[in-house]
Amino acid sequence: MRVMERFDRLALYTTSCTDLALGEVRTVDQEFIRIGEKVLGRRKIDDAVSRILELRFQGFSQQEVADRLHLDRTFISRLESLGELRKGATIALVGFPILNREEVRRVAEEEGVDYVFLLSEAERRAFLQKRDGLTVFNEVMEIVAHVRQYDVVILLVSDKRAGIVGALLDREVVPLSIGKSPIEEDKRVDPEQLRQLIAGVRIK
Repeated sequence: MRVMERFDRLALYTTSCTDLALGEVRTVDQEFIRIGEKVLGRRKIDDAVSRILELRFQGFSQQEVADRLHLDRTFISRLESLGELRKGATIALVGFPILNREEVRRVAEEEGVDYVFLLSEAERRAFLQKRDGLTVFNEVMEIVAHVRQYDVVILLVSDKRAGIVGALLDREVVPLSIGKSPIEEDKRVDPEQLRQLIAGVRIK
């Protein structure tokens, strides 16, 4: 069984604050990127990184992987450093729309999560409907500013929301997908799966 599937095609996200709150995301596919005189293929990079991580998971040393793929060992070391979760980091948990909010909150508190922000679908809709556009923008920005204070953010959101929320937060993000977008009803989060994820973030 493959440990990592091929990375999903990366996309550029454009959204307004209201789009974010409503979970509406527009994407622009970019298979190739021009950087100066070079044209880079995203898929080629994705495949190479996936292969490196698969071999490392199988037990090959950094040097053995470097020799197999004709790379410098230092490149593999730096790649792993980029993806490493910070040990002993402060953690925020953000999720919507969550069905078992109290259960999720209790697990987060038991595992020492520093900040929890959870909404049901009804709460999310009410947040938008009872405020004008400027108020929504200001309050969302306040929440974002607060969450940015934490080192790692665990996201309990739909697959597409994870990308845009992560980009907006500009923090180390650990997503736990609760379904495919668009989600219009509350979703239950497996408490034990969440507990294991939080424990993994805290591993020293």
